[in-house]
Amino acid sequence: MTPVGAVASPDLAVTFACDVAEGLAKDPKRIPSRYLYDGLGSQLFEAICELPWYKITRGERSLLEQHAEAILRDLGTSPTLIELGAGNGEKLSLLLKSRGDDPDPMRVHLVDISATALGLSSRTLGQLPRIEVVLHETTYERGLQEACAQVGRARAAMVVFLGSNIGNMAPAESEQFLRDIWRGCRSGDRFLLGADLVKPERDLLAAYNDPLGVTAAFNKNVLVRLNRELDGDFDLEAFEHHAVWNADAARIESYLVSRIEQGVCLRGAGCCIRLAEGEPIWTESSHKYEAEQIVYMAKQAGFSLRQQWIDPESRFALTLLEA
Repeated sequence: MTPVGAVASPDLAVTFACDVAEGLAKDPKRIPSRYLYDGLGSQLFEAICELPWYKITRGERSLLEQHAEAILRDLGTSPTLIELGAGNGEKLSLLLKSRGDDPDPMRVHLVDISATALGLSSRTLGQLPRIEVVLHETTYERGLQEACAQVGRARAAMVVFLGSNIGNMAPAESEQFLRDIWRGCRSGDRFLLGADLVKPERDLLAAYNDPLGVTAAFNKNVLVRLNRELDGDFDLEAFEHHAVWNADAARIESYLVSRIEQGVCLRGAGCCIRLAEGEPIWTESSHKYEAEQIVYMAKQAGFSLRQQWIDPESRFALTLLEA
């Protein structure tokens, strides 16, 4: 299997600079979480997924292995899969392996702003027979539009959004995202959604502030990226990783906290900022859900529920929906 060449958006660099400048002008200062995933960031996140304290990936793998056949059942001949957030391709590979000796070809569209993630995923899927991969190096929204435009009218399609990526969106953003997915689907198309469920605070904090410091390195790496790509002068030693559980909002909040009063310039984004000692930069929110909340949100967007599976050990849910 040879992947079709990646479709890259030429304005990603401009969008990156504008998003960072806009985020750092807010109170509290912010860096959009999607920019955590450059080449090194993607590899660090893969390492996080293997940590014993981060149970999301193992729970999701277990559900995919157990229910792959049910997920793909009745999709018809030569269906199209569209994965938003490519990761390393391992989870999608678990799903596709259930096809066994199915002779029908399948086209898979991978959408991610990380070229590294796209490369890892396409290599993993390249080991499977009768799979054609199309790469979209762009945002979820644009990639979904590009992929849906290429789906043949006679083919069923399934959009796949795994790893609880939806948890990185604010509630209003996730609701709009689900509506956008529904609008992009045709009647009868499927949507497979992964989401992490609420669990004890001690378990959540252990997952997002691990004793080995891998999550801290993942968080700080965004400053390395800003220095490299936007000609910044962040001093990594002047920041520390901090994760807290916001019970009222049902989310883990990740910050980079300034150890000292300091000034930082990002010449590539045309901005300079001042940070007080102890002032945070908000880098990520990881929202957690109740199982019935996921179904309610999806139905509000227009989907109907086909089935939901929950892994009891990790408290992770896979929800299969239909447009």
